[in-house]
Amino acid sequence: MFISQIRLRPDTAPMHLAQQFDNSSTYREHQLIWQLFPRDPNAERDFLFRAEKRNGTQRYLLLSQRQPEADPAIWQIETKTYRPRLHSGQRLAFQLRANPVVTRKNAQGRSSRHDIVMDAKKQIGWSTLPTAERPHLPTLIQQAGERWLAERLARHGANLEAVRVDGYQPQNSHKKGAKKPITHSSLDFEGTLQVEDPEPFTQLLYTGLGPAKAFGCGLLLVRRL
Repeated sequence: MFISQIRLRPDTAPMHLAQQFDNSSTYREHQLIWQLFPRDPNAERDFLFRAEKRNGTQRYLLLSQRQPEADPAIWQIETKTYRPRLHSGQRLAFQLRANPVVTRKNAQGRSSRHDIVMDAKKQIGWSTLPTAERPHLPTLIQQAGERWLAERLARHGANLEAVRVDGYQPQNSHKKGAKKPITHSSLDFEGTLQVEDPEPFTQLLYTGLGPAKAFGCGLLLVRRL
């Protein structure tokens, strides 16, 4: 595996590409990152990414099975081999942008995914509660996100110690040829965890957490404490 930090070179990039990079939908970002790998018509997505803005500059953090390759006149890429060495009881700080959903069955028995924030609102009858009786929205988001993450980390060999949940953002992404936009939401998580079983947790680092990975969600970044 490889982990990379990627930036568009602002001094040499064509203006139209720079605009696309900064203002694109998350689906178009996904297409841009595909271009960093050798063309293979049979290849499936084998990378996770996260978009961030630092000091007004857009960058991408990329975890991939293949090493990215690109024109150095257009892209700045810093790549390192990624082989985390973990042990039981190890404490890690983490960051995660995820698309947290739960699966519910409707009256006809059909299962569908639901945004955890909207689901939490539905469970308490948010729309019918008087404004004064509604819980503080950031608190509802924190509780729903913490519960969702703790359950999923436990399935993959880690215990959640502490987490801050914020940055709730519903998004619409447009795919070429699609009649309707693709809707999803994202939440940002930052906190600490403890590794209980290194093997499944390492696999989680490689494969990501939750759906919407094509839209910049799922990359779990960790560092030693």
